[in-house]
Amino acid sequence: EMDDEDCERRRMECLDEMSNLEKQFTDLKDQLYKERLSQVDAKLQEVIAGKAPEYLEPLAALQENMQIRTKVAGIYRELCLESVKNKYECEIQASRQHCESEKLLLYDTVQSELEEKIRRLEEDRHSIDITSELWNDELQSRKKRKDPFSPDKKKPVVVEYLNFSRPYIVYMLQDLDILEDWTTIRKAMATLGPHRVKPEPPVKLEKHLHSARSEEGRLYYDGEWYGRGQTICIDKKDECPTSAIITTINHDEVWFKRPDGSKSKLYISQLQKGKYSIKHNHN
Repeated sequence: EMDDEDCERRRMECLDEMSNLEKQFTDLKDQLYKERLSQVDAKLQEVIAGKAPEYLEPLAALQENMQIRTKVAGIYRELCLESVKNKYECEIQASRQHCESEKLLLYDTVQSELEEKIRRLEEDRHSIDITSELWNDELQSRKKRKDPFSPDKKKPVVVEYLNFSRPYIVYMLQDLDILEDWTTIRKAMATLGPHRVKPEPPVKLEKHLHSARSEEGRLYYDGEWYGRGQTICIDKKDECPTSAIITTINHDEVWFKRPDGSKSKLYISQLQKGKYSIKHNHN
């Protein structure tokens, strides 16, 4: 058994020991904090200097990823440039083909109009009795070559009245204008006069090799009907057949669209004459 003095002494010893332990713990904690702080500072300096393994390994991975993505971006850039170049060449080729097609269509149109004018002039010439020598004079004057060193002197056409006491009229018109007026007068005289001139048989028109016509927005060609939106195959002599889609059918022409997006037209007269031929494309 212990008395109160021993208990008090024992308690004081325990308090001193506890105080000592707390002081040691505080010192150890401060020392550990300083060591950890020095380690962190050292690691930070290594990172700043670029020598820390924790920094170098992810940096190497990032650089490798950057090189791969840069290489892929360069390949993609070359492919895009090649695609743009191919598209540009395709547009140039399509424009040239469209220009050539329109040129041929324009040539055929002008040729058809000129043939029609020639036919009408031939009909007028054969249906009207022109006794004037203006026609022959005009043809002879066109056949003769003009001398660049000799002045072009034209003798004016003089028309006098039957009564020579009256003044006469000098026409300063060209021979071709006078010929046209004379043709119009002769037409009116042939139509209204009591004695009509017997017309000569007209010039035979060019026979159509193929049957082609448009009815109610559809095209009839050699026994088959064609409508909008149908795919056809267009064939021309000495050229490869081309595929196209019909977009519009008018009274005398057919518009179609090629696979490259360009649009052109065909005249029904060209189909009748056999310059072009079409057929259904079932592919």
